[in-house]
Amino acid sequence: MRAAFYETAGPARDVLRVGEMPDPVAGPGEVLVRVAVSSVHPSDVKLRAGGRPGVEGIGHPRIVPHSDGAGTVEAVGEGVDPARVGQRVWIWNGQWQRAHGTCADLIALPQAQAVPLPDAASFEAGACMGIPAMTAHACLFGGNGSEGALAGRTVLVTGGAGAVSFYAIQMAAAAGARVLTTVSSPEKADYARGAGADRAIDYRREDVAAAIMAATDGYGIDHAVDLEFGANIDALAEAIRPNGTIVAYGSAAVREPALPFYALMFKRVTLRTELVYLLPDAPRAAGIAYLTEALARGTLTHSIAAEFPLAEAAAAHELVESGDRRGCVLVTL
Repeated sequence: MRAAFYETAGPARDVLRVGEMPDPVAGPGEVLVRVAVSSVHPSDVKLRAGGRPGVEGIGHPRIVPHSDGAGTVEAVGEGVDPARVGQRVWIWNGQWQRAHGTCADLIALPQAQAVPLPDAASFEAGACMGIPAMTAHACLFGGNGSEGALAGRTVLVTGGAGAVSFYAIQMAAAAGARVLTTVSSPEKADYARGAGADRAIDYRREDVAAAIMAATDGYGIDHAVDLEFGANIDALAEAIRPNGTIVAYGSAAVREPALPFYALMFKRVTLRTELVYLLPDAPRAAGIAYLTEALARGTLTHSIAAEFPLAEAAAAHELVESGDRRGCVLVTL
């Protein structure tokens, strides 16, 4: 099979190669998926570059990158229903704590990690589910399916032009929330409003906390989904309502944030971090059920920033690293 792979950390052009590898085989409880589309996310490029917090080196002699993808089940291992052969699926955690991800013609993985893809959904949409859409769902609803809890609430989604944020804005709006977001340009503001944001705040030109309070007539926000916790926590602490919740899924700019503890304590704020790779079974199942219904009914809009052939996998990584994208970056096989 063809695959993109690397054997040492470094710049994409220097270490990411495309070549032939032996075909994987589905073991007991596994399915073998022929990949149609592989999705590239910041976690993938950080691991390849050697800059992912808490990870030493690359962890394996050779890595085929990417955790997300979509394709068709080609074979099944012992204990798996043979009727799954030919089934269209989307993949989650394809390369989490293992060497072989989705940026290859074939991947063998536990059957639970290959989720049936509704006929109404494209492989491209399926390839965006595992990290961006599942993270959005978990950050908003705690992964427990309590979508109704946001009805009538005010939600802030920071970094409104990001892949996770694009889904989070849609999901929060669909749940009946008023949605605010932060962006860095008028173009990104238009993009976020297109996803369903009621107000886009330009954090480069506006005081975020003051803008939130003005936009909510002094009410503030009930729930925040935050991309850059260390950079945003002071504004969030000022704008969050008593008994509000802040869920952070990143803090790349400030890796060891200082907490305004008493400002948060005297509002009884709940702080939670989210790492989609480690979702327990019940929240994972709730997210999968939500996304399956959304894919079947077409209730989510999907933003594809760019598609690259496998031979240009390094260019796909570079686009993600540049930060100059709106939506998912895909590699087609």
